[in-house]
Formats: sequence, structure tokens, C-alpha cells
Amino acid sequence: MAIMITDECINCGACEPECPNTAIYEGGALWTWAGGTSLQEVELEDGSLQSGSEEQEPVSDEFYYIISAKCTECMGFHEEPQCAAVCPVDCCVPDPDYVEEEEELLAKKSWLHNE
Repeated sequence: MAIMITDECINCGACEPECPNTAIYEGGALWTWAGGTSLQEVELEDGSLQSGSEEQEPVSDEFYYIISAKCTECMGFHEEPQCAAVCPVDCCVPDPDYVEEEEELLAKKSWLHNE
């Protein structure tokens, strides 16, 4: 299960540098697949290829957000999601829309970091 940031976020930024996949971005910030990963290009759901460095629209303009497709819950890096561990208001919580098993999270980590 990926982690999400709720609207209770106070925009402190404590979570962002803790993410080993660079899946966390400040509200309003553009993001890329390549940022913090080894991805050069990504195959999208429609089968098309996109450069990993192509900027993507922010998920939120108001508060920090997590790109679920880049979130591995820190699996393979740490024993627990680091964003949740450092969040002072406990707004980094499991995202019920992105439930993934440990094997899937580890496979995503391998894909992101070309392992």
C-alpha cells in the first residue's frame, strides 16, 4: 500500500528529504519519474513511452503530495515509511486506493532503481 498525505498537512517539509524514491513533492511543484530514480523512460498505461525527465503536473497545489507509483513504503530501504516516522501531525497514512503486497513494493523498488 502506498502512503498518501492527507489535507491535515501543515507543509513543514519534514517528509520530503526522507523519501528514498523522491516520491514526495511540495504542493504546486512539478515532478518527474527520473527524479531520485534510475528511470530514463516510462511506459504509460496506454503503452506509450515518456521520458523520465518530462515534467508532470502536481497532484496537489495546496500541500505536500506523494506519487503513489513511486512510493514503496520505504520497503528495501527502511523498516517503516520514513515520511510517516517524521511527520509531526501524522498525516502520512496508508493510501487505501493503492494496496500493494511486499513483493510488489520490492519489485517497484527494483524497477525504480534499475536493480
